[in-house]
Amino acid sequence: MVARLEGDTRRRALAGLKGWKEEAGRDAISKEFRFADFNQAFAFMTQIALKAERMDHHPEWSNVYNRVSVLLSTHECGGVSERDVDLARFIDTLGA
Repeated sequence: MVARLEGDTRRRALAGLKGWKEEAGRDAISKEFRFADFNQAFAFMTQIALKAERMDHHPEWSNVYNRVSVLLSTHECGGVSERDVDLARFIDTLGA
């Protein structure tokens, strides 16, 4: 069972993420990314998709031309877990 992050553990984990925000009305974190064009945005999403599949942990996201919106939450625990933090860290290494 995956545990939801709470209290000080949650605050510390989220404090280490640059630009991610807690989503209003949901126990989730989100971030918006902008790219020069659609090809760069799609390449970014492809890299995330490959990692997410290996993790068996998939984001909720949308893409409009050069913008990608990513929302992370763990369905098994009904909120933000260490899986979300790990995937967010990976996403931030992609240099968006």
